Amino acid sequence: MSGTLTYPRAVPFRVVLAEDNYLLREGLAQLLGMSDEVELVAVCGDLPQLEQAIAETEPDVVVTDIRMPPTGTDEGLRAADRLRRERPRVGVVVLSQYAEPEYALGLLRDGAAGRAYLLKERVSDVHQLVGAIREVARGGSVIDPAVVEALVAARSAPRDSPLRELTPREGEVLSQMAQGRNNAGIAAALSLTDRAVEKHINAIFSKLGLSEQPDTHRRVKAALVYLAERGATGSSE
Repeated sequence: MSGTLTYPRAVPFRVVLAEDNYLLREGLAQLLGMSDEVELVAVCGDLPQLEQAIAETEPDVVVTDIRMPPTGTDEGLRAADRLRRERPRVGVVVLSQYAEPEYALGLLRDGAAGRAYLLKERVSDVHQLVGAIREVARGGSVIDPAVVEALVAARSAPRDSPLRELTPREGEVLSQMAQGRNNAGIAAALSLTDRAVEKHINAIFSKLGLSEQPDTHRRVKAALVYLAERGATGSSE
């Protein structure tokens, strides 16, 4: 085999695997079983099983899906947070189907040491998966390149804000909405007719992607979008 040679340590890394999809779980277990560097000490399908396995087996590394029962939302991140507090020496490799910036930032919020975020599509390469396990066990970190690209894109997102699609007059109307004025108050403040204000507001809702929501919710969300970007950019408009 070409490439840099790596040698397994004398004692394999003790690994707990958590994945709710049966076929993927079995596939990952078989992959990990091929490595002399890994001792798979438990295989779990949900968060309660994972927490019990961690307590019973004292692993070096946890390899976990982000979304598992009981809620199918962020169980893997919650497990990582708890390990950070209670067992900081345990490394965590989080597996995700998508490059989700908010989850990656959640995983790394309190530091990148001992944490890895990999896309599931890449872990069929046992060397890459075991390499991530090895790295987090040593206190390092591994972030999938696709996730890094998504994080960079997320940071530049304000430049592509839907507020840039508003006309100057629509921006003025939205500013008045953010101050809590109703349609009549906006019309008086901007010397517009009620009908003109209504047309501008409908255009704002459409450009902000709020067309299919109740009117009260749309007004609140539109105001929040305006205030959030104004706070982020320091605008004085």
